[in-house]
Amino acid sequence: MDSTPIVLAHDFPPFFRIHSTGRVERYHRHDFVPPSHEPLTGVASKDVPISPENGATARIYLPTADPDRKLPLLVYIHGGGFCIESAFSSMYHRYVNAFASRSRSVVVSVEYRLALEHPIPACYEDAHAVVEWIGSHSGPEPGPDA
Repeated sequence: MDSTPIVLAHDFPPFFRIHSTGRVERYHRHDFVPPSHEPLTGVASKDVPISPENGATARIYLPTADPDRKLPLLVYIHGGGFCIESAFSSMYHRYVNAFASRSRSVVVSVEYRLALEHPIPACYEDAHAVVEWIGSHSGPEPGPDA
């Protein structure tokens, strides 16, 4: 058994700290919100796997719309400096849900791998994989085959 003491290497309150072993401890835990249909906004959301190789996923927000009407599409990458938070946290879920409703847009919110466990460019690769997934699931009519 290794008797080497675990030392705090870096501390970045209120976000995270890094131990000498490389383990990252985040101070803030996001509250996971499952995909759902929001009666107040009329927006339905669902999670889709994007890349089985790395576990990248996305949440799609679909506003109520006339089936014959084409809707704009927005790819949303949540904040947090690529180190904290989640596309599935209540803060971003509420924001993107309201945005999809008010803008009458389909929104695809990227759940990317977080640094420090997954150094950059992992988050960029996940976002790029989402854009490629959208392209591969889009047809001439009526749009994304999500």
